Amino acid sequence: MPEPDLGAFAFAQDGPMYVVTAAADGLRGGCLVGFASQCSIEPPRFVVWLSVANHTYEVARRAHHLTVHVLREDQKALARLFGSHTGDRTDKFARTGWRPGREGTPVLDDVAHWFTGRIEAIVAGGDHEGFLLVPVDGSPPAPGPAGPPLRYGAVHDLSPGHPA
Repeated sequence: MPEPDLGAFAFAQDGPMYVVTAAADGLRGGCLVGFASQCSIEPPRFVVWLSVANHTYEVARRAHHLTVHVLREDQKALARLFGSHTGDRTDKFARTGWRPGREGTPVLDDVAHWFTGRIEAIVAGGDHEGFLLVPVDGSPPAPGPAGPPLRYGAVHDLSPGHPA
């Protein structure tokens, strides 16, 4: 039996896209993430998967917190900034509005929703590692719908800032 094509499976799901940010040892990182999900209701937990080839991964391994930002469907330019450039060569935060959050972790301006999570565990998973997060801070509840989230289908054609 042939192996399933997980790339095609992910494309068919058309999941939401996130920007994950980290800060540690005077460094900042942020990247576009499509591998992320709530993984527990009680206690509340969320996991984000970062490519081990990514600058953000290197910063996240030293960090105590990560911030997860939900993008709206009209924020493809922000997705391009964090998905098509590498923090090894580009200061992405010089190109967008943000403020320091918990332990300096960047909180991006003008995103639909965000939360900061304390890193509880890191799980090996091949070319990505999962960062299990305990929510500790977040955006206030929106007064109404934030609009549709940016989905994988809208950004699948971006050229990545580095190989997976």
